[in-house]
Amino acid sequence: MSGNPLSSVSNPVNSERVETPGRLERRAAKDDRIGQAQYPDHNARIPEHNQPLIAHPLNATEHLELAVLRMLDDPSGEQPSILQKLSRRHWNQLLQWLDSSGIALYFFSSFRQWHHIDILPDWVRERLQLNLSDNFVRTRSLTEESVAIQHEFQQLSVRYAVIKGISLWPHSVPDPALRSQLDLDFLVAEDSAPIARSVLERKGYRLYAATGSSWEFKCNERPGISIKDLYKDSGSWAVELHIEPAVNINYSRLEWLEMRELCGMRMPTLSSVDSFIGQGLHVYKNVCAEFLRAAHVWEFRNAVRSRRHDTDFWNAVRAAAIDNQSVSIRLGVVLLLITEVLGEFAPDSLTYWTVPLVPTAARIWIRRYGHRSVLGKFPGNKRYLFLQRELEKAGVCPRRKLVESLIPTRFPPPIIRPLPNESPAIRFARSWMQLKFITQRLRFHLIAGLDYRRESRLWRKATREIEQSLRRSALSVSADDSDPERLH
Repeated sequence: MSGNPLSSVSNPVNSERVETPGRLERRAAKDDRIGQAQYPDHNARIPEHNQPLIAHPLNATEHLELAVLRMLDDPSGEQPSILQKLSRRHWNQLLQWLDSSGIALYFFSSFRQWHHIDILPDWVRERLQLNLSDNFVRTRSLTEESVAIQHEFQQLSVRYAVIKGISLWPHSVPDPALRSQLDLDFLVAEDSAPIARSVLERKGYRLYAATGSSWEFKCNERPGISIKDLYKDSGSWAVELHIEPAVNINYSRLEWLEMRELCGMRMPTLSSVDSFIGQGLHVYKNVCAEFLRAAHVWEFRNAVRSRRHDTDFWNAVRAAAIDNQSVSIRLGVVLLLITEVLGEFAPDSLTYWTVPLVPTAARIWIRRYGHRSVLGKFPGNKRYLFLQRELEKAGVCPRRKLVESLIPTRFPPPIIRPLPNESPAIRFARSWMQLKFITQRLRFHLIAGLDYRRESRLWRKATREIEQSLRRSALSVSADDSDPERLH
């Protein structure tokens, strides 16, 4: 595989917020409120004697996964030597996690870039090289499908933008062919949504789900595809349309697009600021979900580090988020989580208005469960509900109610809907695939529900005792400050 499938020119079509002084001046009054904001004091240090309540030691497998995640930046040093000691069984377990977490190809590319490829066993190197070759073909086909869809969108004057995926290059993703992309995402204006839907349906896509502001379509779906086909070009695609409501008259992301030359086509993408905020909120959504792919964490970390010294950019991000405290809290949670797992990485110009808003209980959750959230194995667990419940108290609304997340009230939707003129063999394969999926979900809810019940007792105890300790510390400080002898 040679070269990057993308052109490297990025050209703004409309005035983009980062580069438009006039727009920033119009928001100056709102921006000034940042400096005057009185953030709650959530930075109180957790007392040392409470640390055992938070501690959740990693097992040997998780220590290995953490070491691998840290190797993505630079696999030199002593850490890669631990890979030489792995048995074939442990390598298979690690590869399974690398695949499900979305970092397998990042891992392989990093070792190749830093000339440490010989550390990998021959069979592992051959397997990852095949995955990379397959994913290059798959990414090219996926991109061609995206281009074909966009040509029709543009011919019919659909107001849209490419989001996620290829638009994350180059700040988050060094090469799109290294990314494990599962679908195509477009932000579409509400009045253009029916036209966009008709374009997809003419191309053979079928609507599978319409929840809230998202419409999910699939095309050429067929039974029998598994995790083993993750990197292969199966010809089966999924597209998600994210509807931008017309009622949002104050601001629409579709008014501040950038036209970028990608894959030989001028594609509309979100402004740099909107793209960054959207990416951060997408990571948060996955933190508050059963399974968090480590690739999302690593890609967002790249997005922050690539602009670490761009103060103008962070000022623009701050100006865009100032009117919505929920956005600032959610970004703060993501920043704290990544810092907990991978160390300091974010500039003060991003953290000072986000991290202080994160409640103490959410910080306790990050300390206790953060590593296992990032290093978790599919299908995950339900411990995120502790975090979701604490953040709801701070005004961050959950996507679903607690009871709905704990106890499902209906069967999962079909993975593949009945196909026109399908043969008995296809019908049996499709039904068998759905039955296995339902069984797996029932097993997950049973195991994860029992785990949630067990952990909930420990969580209540930890948060109760730590908050009592913090209150006692605050009272002690208050008493010392009011002591006349100390004042003199």
